Amino acid sequence: MSGHQVTITFAPDGQQVSVPAGTTLLWAAQQAERDIVATCGARGRCRSCRVKVVSGTVPPPGLADRIQLGEDEVRERYRLACQTAVAEDLTVLIAPALEEAAFQILAGAGDLRSATSCALDSGVRKVLVRPQPPSREDHQSSDLEELLREVVEPVTEVPLQFLRTVPSLLRSAADGLTITLFDHGLLALEPGDTRAQAYGMAFDIGTTTVVGYLVDLSGGEVLETASSLNPQSAFGGDLMSRIAFAQESPSNVRQLHARILQLLNGQIEEVCAKAGVARDQIYKVVAVGNTAMHHLFLGIDPTYVGQAPYAPSVRRSLRVTARELGLRVHPNAPVFLLPLVAGFVGADTVGMVLATRIYESRETRIAVDIGTNGEVVIGSQQGLTACSAPAGPALEGAQIQCGMRGAHGAIDRVWVDRDVAYHVIGDGPPLGVCGSGLLDAIAGMLDAGVLDASGRLHPEPPSRVPDGLRRRVTALPGGMPAFVLAWGAETAAGKDIVLTQADIRQVQLAKAAIRSGITMLQRLRHAPDGQIEELMLAGGFGNYLSIRSAVRIGLIPNLPPDRVSYVGNAAGLGAQMALVSETERRRADDLARQIQHVSLADHPDFQDVFLEAVTFPEA
Repeated sequence: MSGHQVTITFAPDGQQVSVPAGTTLLWAAQQAERDIVATCGARGRCRSCRVKVVSGTVPPPGLADRIQLGEDEVRERYRLACQTAVAEDLTVLIAPALEEAAFQILAGAGDLRSATSCALDSGVRKVLVRPQPPSREDHQSSDLEELLREVVEPVTEVPLQFLRTVPSLLRSAADGLTITLFDHGLLALEPGDTRAQAYGMAFDIGTTTVVGYLVDLSGGEVLETASSLNPQSAFGGDLMSRIAFAQESPSNVRQLHARILQLLNGQIEEVCAKAGVARDQIYKVVAVGNTAMHHLFLGIDPTYVGQAPYAPSVRRSLRVTARELGLRVHPNAPVFLLPLVAGFVGADTVGMVLATRIYESRETRIAVDIGTNGEVVIGSQQGLTACSAPAGPALEGAQIQCGMRGAHGAIDRVWVDRDVAYHVIGDGPPLGVCGSGLLDAIAGMLDAGVLDASGRLHPEPPSRVPDGLRRRVTALPGGMPAFVLAWGAETAAGKDIVLTQADIRQVQLAKAAIRSGITMLQRLRHAPDGQIEELMLAGGFGNYLSIRSAVRIGLIPNLPPDRVSYVGNAAGLGAQMALVSETERRRADDLARQIQHVSLADHPDFQDVFLEAVTFPEA
């Protein structure tokens, strides 16, 4: 970097930041705490970080700018912020990736109360007492002893702040006092009868999305749900990109931790406001997430999770207090993190296992969480085996030229016959295509002969391809083949929405990661397709995809439709089960110890299996 400083001004508000010449616009934005989404982890492999140079000499475009943005946007002074080094003062406008709003996030995690085998034993107990202060000197009593006299269970932990309030409360609470206990510890002391108010929060902290559930601990009812995009996505759409950002400096770890903590506190405020619940009556919290999200939630540097042998800092389940974390519920509330299995098989997988009851099955079943960081679990009563299948964000619309997440304006369903028909979330003009639409489009293009099994998009489709589809095969500037899903006249931006040859390759690599994980575990368990009783699709993307399209492109095995099921947000349901049931929370510890983890990359057959999974099945 050069020694002199340059000033970057962000339009339209005029915020300025001074940075050394030679740094990137993305780095400058981060110093100014301006969010620029860098889905690919600042590697120049997507267009999500594009900015427009409003004033100043626009830096010359690099190869990544020309590939990702195209000549038209380059001429219009757009650049990739992650690739553009600044040499002089500039004013830039951060361009939104797309007008993504009303995101379609899978928040529902099943009906907790319908899980009849889940005992309601949250460990949080409320007792109404009507104590009297000591009245006789010769009784050798104390305010605390009188307060706890009517409590049956022994109370061995009393926080200092309660000892400071006991004398006044004991003498002023004419209507009695409610004592809240957990695991022989005093959590809360409240005037009056508050036994009906006992709540908990369960969080599923995903790489892309975060869902929070406010639960009534006495009845197990989910009162309210909040769902959001993970704000850490600004520093990379996949785990490795985020880990790479974290390892640059301790301040980056703190920044990632602060982002997720701020979001969770915002979700707590949201659900409490909707339900009319006081935050300090949330007495227990359970969180699940993959290993990197687990570490960042706790403020632990995930650097070594991203380096061989990919060891987490801790695997066992953890209990900390809300006060320690800065979580805005009752400050003494225990916050539990379910255990991890291995480096990239985290607490979310344990939650999925807990929720699906796969460990109770007499027959072999498979549970697959399809997401940015996918996980596969196979097994039965005879044992469970798990692996990580990192698909990356392509199946969620990232690193796709016209891709977007499942939000208003996204093409989420595609039908290919003599021409193309599609459905748009929100029923307006399309802005882009999300993952489920990608899979439908590719499946239809395979059936129509526009694509071959290798994934090649034919510039001159075979004669059997209908004219309506032949007209949609085009070439982008530079010669890359593409297929038009929606003509510019139909779209919100007035530009064609296309699926390029590069996009198809990205989907092939992503689906191969998931499928090779399934195939490898089937081989290791000696469980061919005919012996699989059920394949359960979990997670946000898994529950929106078409099973037919998933089978057609080879994402999942070709099982009969009645043996493939959607199980919703199983990780979130597992977190809820551990929240309302200490039995289930302890079971999670046992399950995590019993699950056998397989590192696919270390297996001698994996490379061949992966390469085979890259190709599409023949018709």
